[in-house]
Amino acid sequence: MSDYSKELEMAINAAEEAALLIRNYRDNGNLGIKFKGKNDMVTDADLSSEKKIMEIINDTYPNDEIMAEETANNKALPQKRTWIIDPIDGTTNFTHGFPIYCVSIALWEDRDAKVGVLLEVNSGELYTAVKGQGAHLNGNTIQVSDVDDPQHALIGTGFPYNDMSLVEDYIHFFKKMLFETQGVRRPGSAAYDLCCVAAGSFDGFYEYSLNPWDVGAASLIIQEAGGVVTDWVGEDNWLYGQRIVAGNPRIHRFLLESIKKYISEENWVKSD
Repeated sequence: MSDYSKELEMAINAAEEAALLIRNYRDNGNLGIKFKGKNDMVTDADLSSEKKIMEIINDTYPNDEIMAEETANNKALPQKRTWIIDPIDGTTNFTHGFPIYCVSIALWEDRDAKVGVLLEVNSGELYTAVKGQGAHLNGNTIQVSDVDDPQHALIGTGFPYNDMSLVEDYIHFFKKMLFETQGVRRPGSAAYDLCCVAAGSFDGFYEYSLNPWDVGAASLIIQEAGGVVTDWVGEDNWLYGQRIVAGNPRIHRFLLESIKKYISEENWVKSD
């Protein structure tokens, strides 16, 4: 049975190579911004980063599947080994020069996360996890916080840029969180936010309208750090279900109970 050490090493190398390309685009200032839809941007840096990662994977593991944000056509996660890639999580931040945007790479096998790597491009923060082997930040073991009082909890969230279907409930819930927690932060990269939960700097996180490449790596990092990840009804349909809540066990439970209290029941699950 594989310990996934070679896969982890390759994923770290691919993330570092991609980050180098992204920094070059950032420093040159020629981003090549295009719009896929309202507020949904892609840049030449996204495309180059994705191409580089896919080349490295194909050279090393030519028989593996790849699900990448800019070229994904998968309707469901394959049973076989599949790499889930976000070439830049936080593209809007990137185009505005706001310093939080990441490369995210995950390996899933038998529809279960095995390897997760996230590299924040500006700071060089490297979050890694292998199933059953714990979570790490720059090689040091990390774990979720032990905060158990919501009044002392710092919560991360995000606001969807092109799906406003839940906006009224979501703003109502956000207001409640402002009163019931120590604060709410919105850095603009769901993958990074989730890793902040793993490292204990956030105590919990919630969002909707997310995709597999947003959560495929960071979810494993949280779980290996002792945290809990579910959808909004407390089940496992978060990779494709587009609703996610995560945190240390106590704050995860608080957020889950609060979602059911303050968000309409018809919005707990994705509607087709």
